[in-house]
Amino acid sequence: MSDIIIIGGGPAGVSAAVYALRSGASVTIVKKDGGALEKADLIENYYGFAEPVSGPELLEKGIAQAERLGAEIVDGEAVGMGFTDRLQVMTTAGDFEAYAVVLATGSTRNAPRIPGLKEFEGKGVSYCAVCDGFFCRGKDVAVLGSGKYALHEAMELQPVAASVTLLTNGETPETDIPDWLRVDTRKIASIEGGMLIEKVTFADGESMDTFRLFVAVGTAGSADLARKAGAVIDGTKITVDAAMATNVPGLFAAGDCTGGLAQVAKAVHEGAVAGMSAGKYVRSINN
Repeated sequence: MSDIIIIGGGPAGVSAAVYALRSGASVTIVKKDGGALEKADLIENYYGFAEPVSGPELLEKGIAQAERLGAEIVDGEAVGMGFTDRLQVMTTAGDFEAYAVVLATGSTRNAPRIPGLKEFEGKGVSYCAVCDGFFCRGKDVAVLGSGKYALHEAMELQPVAASVTLLTNGETPETDIPDWLRVDTRKIASIEGGMLIEKVTFADGESMDTFRLFVAVGTAGSADLARKAGAVIDGTKITVDAAMATNVPGLFAAGDCTGGLAQVAKAVHEGAVAGMSAGKYVRSINN
């Protein structure tokens, strides 16, 4: 078990790892990809590069630096969080525990433009099975998504719901589907109801009643994971203090997921603060 788990291998995550490692903590970085930086062609506004550098090149150098300092790199997708006496991170590469976690996977919330989806947020449309599954006891519910994150949310709901249906919205499922999970691949036309969600209507005109719809499209972002651990969220931004700490002891966040300027320089700064703060937190509970 590492002292600190960092979710995200971009500038914020790697910067947090570098500073946490230098504080004497052991660190594991869980990363799926390089996020927005991986798609950047050329970067010419970051300190220290006389010539433009590509996003993939900057990512590669950052990971190499973290590895040289002793970080363990795990290629996997984070799909859930929880805590007992330690923070727990559930990933496609296995489950991990640590004294502290730094969230640094960016700010995206994947939600398709389906009429009614936004209107029913908080009225039957949810983004967290761990948070709201309790209210679905004995009810028929649905999960919107087609990947491993969607499957994880369905598995959270299966013990309490009467039935769970995976709605892929025209996509082919990206993972193996267990026998108990219903799958409907039809394109969704709208989400409908009165005061609360009542049904999902498909493009072919047919409808399916549902008590609640859980959105889990693509991968879990930092805000999704923070919400599962009980952290305060402001829209899609994680609320942190000057030390990049959330309201959950041992849980920190850095980079685009905290809002503000979406730039490498800001991500590196916040990662450094979060890494040092996480290292200080680990020392405080072990002394």
